[in-house]
Amino acid sequence: MSASSKFGSYMPTRLDIFHHQRAWLSFRPDTMLACFRRAISTQFRSPTQWRHFASSSVASETVDKGKLKPKATTPLRRSASDSLPIRANPSSTRSNIQTIYTLTTAERYALSRYRIPVGARKLVDSWWFPRWQNGEVFVFANGSFVCWGLGEKDAHRFASEVIKPMQGIELAPMREPEEEELEFVMDPNEKTRLQGDLIILGKPDTKGEHTQSLSDVDLVYPAETVLSRYAFSQALARSTALSALEVGLDDYLSSMATLPHILVQTGKPGLGRKALIKKLGELMKFRQSLNLNRENYLDIPDFYWTEPELESHFLGMSMALEIEARTESVNERITYAAELQSTLRQLLTESSSHMLELVIIALIAVEVVVVFIRDGPELWHMLRDRIRAESNEKTSPESS
Repeated sequence: MSASSKFGSYMPTRLDIFHHQRAWLSFRPDTMLACFRRAISTQFRSPTQWRHFASSSVASETVDKGKLKPKATTPLRRSASDSLPIRANPSSTRSNIQTIYTLTTAERYALSRYRIPVGARKLVDSWWFPRWQNGEVFVFANGSFVCWGLGEKDAHRFASEVIKPMQGIELAPMREPEEEELEFVMDPNEKTRLQGDLIILGKPDTKGEHTQSLSDVDLVYPAETVLSRYAFSQALARSTALSALEVGLDDYLSSMATLPHILVQTGKPGLGRKALIKKLGELMKFRQSLNLNRENYLDIPDFYWTEPELESHFLGMSMALEIEARTESVNERITYAAELQSTLRQLLTESSSHMLELVIIALIAVEVVVVFIRDGPELWHMLRDRIRAESNEKTSPESS
């Protein structure tokens, strides 16, 4: 029986033949069976699945049996394959893979206005909770906090038990918090780095003054890598805060999306002057949050000037999260929205000028009517008397 009669219209591709040859050469029954199932199931795949299938390998099937990957909530997922060697090859010195959960609940936290809570310490530009529940938390002034070893429920619990009770610490709270999830593993034999979508905490990178007085602190994770965790956390906090700004800007642009259609259909801007000024204020607020805050999304904090290894962690995470490209994209969208509002403002100005001209013409017309009503009879008598006088002057010479 031919392949076409057995599997319908399906014909093996070069990729399928390659997998079959690889299975026969390896003499592994499980691999051979997996390749055969893969070949049969290809006739039911969609184009999107085909692209995914073409980029996969037999090694990925082995990794899928291990720890499930977190949801694709960050741009790091595009480089997730780089972390497969670590995930697929556990060692005796390596810890279990744990979660890093980042939450943004406000545009900013007024940390300088409040005393540091019990159980926390000042670490560079953050509040550091070396032990909260079974994890570690860094709170940053950009309205975000990063939880190491804590999941979603514990992160929201930290927000409700620690952040919310401090009245006024949240400046411009968000209706819905923005969140990101990542993973990390500890291995003292490895170098501390970001590999794919996995943070590896290994050998200490620095012996800064911030870690010299931590002998009496109750720690969940090693003190030697606390500054590395801080650097990664600061980049994650920036990314999540930027995500919140992106969501707010998307909502803003959605509210303005119908205005060009209204302009095409009615020839009118679709917004009053007051409403347009409010929208302009929202747009200025977005741009200020993006570029004019004390710590914007593109500057490197001064702390890293003397810590090149920590700076490499911070910049590596920032580049992996595409913070610079996303910031430029947000600026471009703000520029587009500003151009749209400028056009609408010009239309409103022209409309107001046209209306003012019509009002002036109407006032002149009303003034003329009022003059005719008020002085009309007198003018009529004056005109009639003048006509009579002229006619009398013409008739008098003829009679003489």
